[in-house]
Amino acid sequence: MTEQYQAQLLDESIAEDKAELTRLRANPDITFLDTLETQRAGLAKLLPAASADILEENPRWAYYPWRATAVAILGPKGFERLRLDRNRNKITVEEQQHFRTLTIGVIGLSVGHAIAHTLALEGLCGELRLTDFDEIELSNLNRIPATLLDLDLNKAVVVARRIAELDPYLSLVVHTAGATPDNIDEFSDGLDIMVEECDSLDIKVLARHAASKRGIPILMETSDRGILDVERYDLDPDLPYFNGLLGDDVDFTTFADLPMAEKVPHVFRILPPSQLSSRMVASVSEVGKTLSTWPQLGSDVQLGGASVAAAVRRIGRGEPLASGRTSVDLQTALDRVVDPRIGDDHIREGA
Repeated sequence: MTEQYQAQLLDESIAEDKAELTRLRANPDITFLDTLETQRAGLAKLLPAASADILEENPRWAYYPWRATAVAILGPKGFERLRLDRNRNKITVEEQQHFRTLTIGVIGLSVGHAIAHTLALEGLCGELRLTDFDEIELSNLNRIPATLLDLDLNKAVVVARRIAELDPYLSLVVHTAGATPDNIDEFSDGLDIMVEECDSLDIKVLARHAASKRGIPILMETSDRGILDVERYDLDPDLPYFNGLLGDDVDFTTFADLPMAEKVPHVFRILPPSQLSSRMVASVSEVGKTLSTWPQLGSDVQLGGASVAAAVRRIGRGEPLASGRTSVDLQTALDRVVDPRIGDDHIREGA
């Protein structure tokens, strides 16, 4: 059976929805939570004042089958106005409206979980497409903000549920097979931005092939030293994959059949050890010996969510953001802690 991951939105003023609510209320196992008056009070306090069409909007019930719970919420306009009010003016009203027209796809929902949730948190898209074939395991819970109740559930379903509980009006499309040659076109068609966070080198190439054909920019965050890669296929469809780091002598069509040992040199061309943290580099040689796989920290993953969100805001606003690589390295930043009384220039330069 397909796992449920979207709320059922019900408007009591619609006869069919009212009948469904009556059916749900008759079930003693279903909980109804109603904080609508508190939400309305919050909406009434906003500055500038909400317009009449927002204040008079019909409320909804959001029913979450996996929680057996229905929650009373403001209508879509009021909900968005109140939930995202504290974004202003770091994000203007006009920018927020534009971000809500964007469709963003996230491939790989380990690092991608934090990214997808952050995008939803800030209201940076109107539709999120999520894909991952893998399931939540206990060893994922050092970096994925899931819970024990999510074990053995598909990773894309888990993050979709979390987002639906944050914003039931956000459109969510979930693919539980992961990105494959059979579904990459369906996943990519209509995307404005693609976030690629998968482990498989051949799927990374597959994603770039789909993005370059459609002129979709790709963002990739590495979760080590805050490395963020930007590939603006929307500005240059002929941009070499991985910003040319693999060179011109690679036959990408062979990647799917390469044994893991032969993929490693290609991975290190994309992520040279000189750009990684010393602890990550030292850990690589221990994989399969004293480590089952490479290490990842929850804080690094959360930082990736912030970095990608910042890049999405730039692309969405039409601000300059070139293809290439940057690093939001917190360890280096902490080495530059200075007395704040020295002045802004010294703080920025780490003097």
